[in-house]
Amino acid sequence: MIGIIDYNAGNVKSVERALDALGCEYVRATSPEGLEGASKLIFPGVGDAQYAMEQLKKSGFDSFLKDKVAQNIPVLGICLGSQIIFDFSEEGNTPCLGLIPGKIKHFSSIDNTFPLKVPHMGWNNLNYPRQDQLFDGIDENQSFYFVHSYVIQPEDESVILATADYGIVVPAAVRKGSLVAVQFHPEKSGEPGLCLLKNFCFGGEEQ
Repeated sequence: MIGIIDYNAGNVKSVERALDALGCEYVRATSPEGLEGASKLIFPGVGDAQYAMEQLKKSGFDSFLKDKVAQNIPVLGICLGSQIIFDFSEEGNTPCLGLIPGKIKHFSSIDNTFPLKVPHMGWNNLNYPRQDQLFDGIDENQSFYFVHSYVIQPEDESVILATADYGIVVPAAVRKGSLVAVQFHPEKSGEPGLCLLKNFCFGGEEQ
């Protein structure tokens, strides 16, 4: 059973539609108690890091996520859910979950002469510096849909599974143990996105 974390700051409906298309059994809950039986968790997110952290703390999902990652329960973070798993976000100067060491920086903080439009919005292809089951069956340079103004900056670059090029190298997917996260929106990325979600939900096995 897949558990979807609904903390009032996530793109829950589009994730549900994608899982429905895959025939994946799931439950969505607004409190940790509703997801205690889930074998894997999806942690979506859109919007502002500071607001999202406030909602996580209010709901108790902050400590719930830390506990589940410590228990090696597979977790997939999406978009904002790929950012606030790190230590700190420049967005609102927000202390985050600290599940992976690193910071989240605005494009302009990384390069104060950054020439491209922010947010980074639209389709961008990926490169894979590290092989991972999450991308099984997905070709090199396949395109996924991005919407973000802040960029993952992990302390340890070996956690990076995939990157995109948008004026700078943008870490697009990361993994530390059972915790994996993607900056793009797989649920809005057509067949490649569904393939990625299938790989997470079914572990790469046929249904």
